[in-house]
Amino acid sequence: MLAIVSPGQGAQKPGFLSPWLELPGVRESLLAYAEPAGIDLIAHGTQSDADTIRDTAIAQPLLVAAGIIAADSLGADGYAAGSFTASEAPALLSGHSVGEVTAAALAGVLSPADALALVAVRSRAMAEAAAAEPTSMAAVVGGVREEVLAAIEAHGLSPANINSSGQVVAAGPVAAIAALGENAPARARVIPLQVAGAFHTRYMAGARDVLAAFAPSLAPADARQDRPLVSNAGGEELTSGSRFLDLVVQQVASPVDWEACMARFRERGVTAILELAPAGTLTGLAKRELKGTALVNLNTPDDLDAARSLIAEHAAGDPTSEER
Repeated sequence: MLAIVSPGQGAQKPGFLSPWLELPGVRESLLAYAEPAGIDLIAHGTQSDADTIRDTAIAQPLLVAAGIIAADSLGADGYAAGSFTASEAPALLSGHSVGEVTAAALAGVLSPADALALVAVRSRAMAEAAAAEPTSMAAVVGGVREEVLAAIEAHGLSPANINSSGQVVAAGPVAAIAALGENAPARARVIPLQVAGAFHTRYMAGARDVLAAFAPSLAPADARQDRPLVSNAGGEELTSGSRFLDLVVQQVASPVDWEACMARFRERGVTAILELAPAGTLTGLAKRELKGTALVNLNTPDDLDAARSLIAEHAAGDPTSEER
């Protein structure tokens, strides 16, 4: 069984779209996607510096566009339109935070244009909510889960991302994040993240409301039965387009439980994970949590052959696996 995953905010890197522009049709696709995205995808994906693309309103549309472009390059018709033709491969589809929007485009739940329109509204609303009060996030790596969660709560913070058995991301007021860093849980490290706000917490309630008001303008389709979405909401596996849209709206102000998504992969017998560009974050977590699973990062067109080979080998649930 194959899982195709899409990373969340923070995975973007300066110039990461440049190699994709060498492929026929990619420039035209990015120009078309720029209108619903509300930003110049080509300029920001090839020329803008790290500080510029750290902006939530720029980073999120860039990530969704990159994932769609990478997936679309895998087959004649592409996965982005929900019609991936390479072996007609079944797969679980998932994404971390904004990566869920990419996954919805791959599943055919949202058209690429609707996915980018959704993320444009989402990213601007989250940026505005973050500007209302100085908040931030920090990864707590290591320690005992119960002790880590207790420490986060004691500092008035929230567990915004449950990324793995050894990593929880705390979010809340900047001063509280600093205090947690000065008094880290036993055997744990606190690593401040370069983000603009306390995403996936109550501080994003305003952004959630904006997204909820926008969502009815979309017409989500149901995913194919052999390409279900695995939600950040407890790893729920779903094909209902309307259910997905409800959850992705709530996700803005609710925790991302990526550990539960990986548990779902394990339960479903996933033998391989393909991470779409800009890849590496989620396969890094899987390398520690899902040992023996074959992993491929699709970062540039040079990785397409390896990605296609992974799909051919594991789409039918081949139990043979190896890390790559």
